[in-house]
Amino acid sequence: MKEFSKKTVLGLKRFLKGDCGISSSKTIFCLSLYFLIFMNISLWEHCLKMINFSSFFDFLFALSLPVLIFTIEFMLFSVVTVPYIGKFLVSLLILTSSVTNYTMHQFGIFMTSDMIRNVFETNTAEVKDLITFASASNFIIFGILPVLLLFRTKIIYGSLFRELTARLKFSGIFLLSVLVLSPFVYKQYMSYGRNNHETLKLVNPISYIDAVFKYVKEENLKNKKIEKIDPSATHSPYKDEKQTVIVFILGEAARSANFSLNGYPRDTNPELKKDGVISFRDVKSAGTATAYSVPIIFSSKGRGDFKTGEGKYEENIMDLLQNTGYQVLWKENDNGCKGVCDRVPTVFPDVNDKRFCDGDTCRDEFLLDGLEDYIRNVKGNAIIVLHTIGSHGPAYYKRYPPEFKKFTPTCDSEEIQNCPRENIINAYDNTILHTDHIISGAIAVLKKFKNKETGLVYTSDHGESLGENGIYLHGMPYSIAPDYQTHVPLIFWASEDMIRYDHLDIDCIKEEAEDGHFSHDNIFHSIVGLTETRSKLYKKDLDIFNKCRKKPLP
Repeated sequence: MKEFSKKTVLGLKRFLKGDCGISSSKTIFCLSLYFLIFMNISLWEHCLKMINFSSFFDFLFALSLPVLIFTIEFMLFSVVTVPYIGKFLVSLLILTSSVTNYTMHQFGIFMTSDMIRNVFETNTAEVKDLITFASASNFIIFGILPVLLLFRTKIIYGSLFRELTARLKFSGIFLLSVLVLSPFVYKQYMSYGRNNHETLKLVNPISYIDAVFKYVKEENLKNKKIEKIDPSATHSPYKDEKQTVIVFILGEAARSANFSLNGYPRDTNPELKKDGVISFRDVKSAGTATAYSVPIIFSSKGRGDFKTGEGKYEENIMDLLQNTGYQVLWKENDNGCKGVCDRVPTVFPDVNDKRFCDGDTCRDEFLLDGLEDYIRNVKGNAIIVLHTIGSHGPAYYKRYPPEFKKFTPTCDSEEIQNCPRENIINAYDNTILHTDHIISGAIAVLKKFKNKETGLVYTSDHGESLGENGIYLHGMPYSIAPDYQTHVPLIFWASEDMIRYDHLDIDCIKEEAEDGHFSHDNIFHSIVGLTETRSKLYKKDLDIFNKCRKKPLP
């Protein structure tokens, strides 16, 4: 016993001095095992949920998955665990993976190139909302401490030949184990892979490494010249002398399910109900993340034709209207316009303006500030985009002033996964109530201009999950995203003069809103129609209002 204690103390002293040595093969084995067990929590939760344990082979398939993932991890660390720079590469993977593991597990997020784009295009305020005691603790325990342990460990490398031989040998043994099992579970792998191909986006760190490479590939388009979409487009209005002014409000993370205009039992739209707006009940978003959805909303291309990253390098509806003589203004209160407003006048809030801001973010009242004066002084026709922060999570409680805290108790924390779900919903519904107020406020401004044709369109970039099936926020791959993340509101209001001079049949539009099926693919063509623009890109079948015009567009 004394001898054992003595050896233990001596071993501890050697470790503290940095003299503790371990072979590279054992290091790679330990790293692979660590990632398998601790860094892939979301992966194992997802697999257990999706596997149908109805036969012996299903259980065998479930047992084979850790062997497969361990093999992948071992091969990855065999590549990066090399002399001189190995510790730095592995440390980077550990630190990054601890963050992605926590994020995926807590919010049900999958690592895709769109998610990486959101990371690179985020702002300081959004980052602050995600830094909590729980996230920081997780980073220290699963990131920093293992890195410190790694740097205190002396990795012993053999000759190049011995290293290659050992790593290939062990990789071969693990691969052979997978191959031995494969004939028995081949059908299960084929079935699972066919129905759950997004699972690979949960394998840490492979998922985000692949996503980063895809993001970089998309960003290489930056050297492209801006592609003009229709230089021949013209403004071709009905015969009337009134200016057209349209306000387009772009929402953030607002899901249709929580709008009382669409049947939600809580009265989250009291002001819009009085304004007589038309709410379209069945509208699908282009994506589940802002960076993907926003460019598509304003693009002439539909979701099926749009390539992520290209939106910044070709003109959109804002450019098209500006080129035809429309006065265009973009007011930004979210995390940027994702390239859509790069070539048009854009106004950003002053985060130090204490009327609306707290030094980091601003409430959406900023968007209404000065709107009336701008419309009064604008020359000619105009379109104004108001990009709201809306229901941006996880800090829902920061998105509305105290007077809109109608539904209580609320989750007043960024760690929404630790709040009772009822409290999360209450805080979220208060954001919808506040959004209702902002939209109604914009309509109130438009109503003051009896001498102009005025209209308003509102939609959200994507929806939001509020803890259903353990999923929070948004950003899941579209093919498996819950309806809450893809079903968005679409609201329309038009002045009497716009209805009259644009020959709109309001009863017909109401019927379309109640029974029709639409998506963000309809937005470009509907705005082209409302602005009375003649363009070769216009598709009348995608114009929401086309069926309801008593007189065809000029």
